[in-house]
Amino acid sequence: MSKRPGFSTTMLWLGLAFIYIPMIILVIYSFNASRLVTVWGGWSVHWYVGLLDNTQLMNAVKRSLQIAFFTACAAVCLGTLAAFVMTRIKRFRGRTMFSGLVTAPLVMPEVITGLSLLLLFVAMAQMIGWPAERGMVTIWIAHVTFCTSYVAVVVSGRLSELDQSIEEAAMDLGARPWKTFLLITVPMIAPSIAAGWLLSFTLSLDDLVLASFVSGPGSTTLPMEVFSSVRLGVKPEINAIASVILLAVSLFTLLAWFIARSADKRRAQPPEEDESVSWQSVIESRRN
Repeated sequence: MSKRPGFSTTMLWLGLAFIYIPMIILVIYSFNASRLVTVWGGWSVHWYVGLLDNTQLMNAVKRSLQIAFFTACAAVCLGTLAAFVMTRIKRFRGRTMFSGLVTAPLVMPEVITGLSLLLLFVAMAQMIGWPAERGMVTIWIAHVTFCTSYVAVVVSGRLSELDQSIEEAAMDLGARPWKTFLLITVPMIAPSIAAGWLLSFTLSLDDLVLASFVSGPGSTTLPMEVFSSVRLGVKPEINAIASVILLAVSLFTLLAWFIARSADKRRAQPPEEDESVSWQSVIESRRN
């Protein structure tokens, strides 16, 4: 007698189906030969080839990737320093306010953050003449302001778990604080820094609200381009670019999983087994 799946298993499969079936349908319809998205006209790669001729959409993709890359790098630097201050410096005047300001964008609605940054840029343009126009730089500043909080939270969680005796031993041996931070602390928190970088890159690439407030003419990002196109009706090119992004994310996730799995296997393998394998290979090579 077959055992019926439990409630948890059923809800898990329903949840996965709810998430991934629309993605599968999107990928299938990206190969639709018909210009009408809801009408199937046969299989074709016409819209993928047409992406290269869609200058406006490709420029938006390039612009979004550039902003996301520089946002992730800047957010990692600022967020790591903020996390170090919050976890290593226990007492200083204004510590509570500093921690609150760092984590405020996490709970602040993006509409409020975007409007505040827009008013700030307008006031600065009137007072000092910068920024003369809103574009990639203002979007980058807005995204760094938003993503730094996520990096600070991720890195601070890792820093709070570290054994500070290693850092203290390095300083006792004569290492300066900055050298201890770069050579001891940073390698130990490297996984959290990488996670913060990837999270910041994803948040910046996906952001629509902040970019809508602080962008100007000629600085349209990919989410803004997709949103404006969807409002007038979904175009086949949107399905194609979304499928390309899904493929890139899937390949990157698979590569990261493979690297992590290989690293876990190397750590789990005992040294004696490695030595025996190496000796066996040497003996076999000599016999041959």
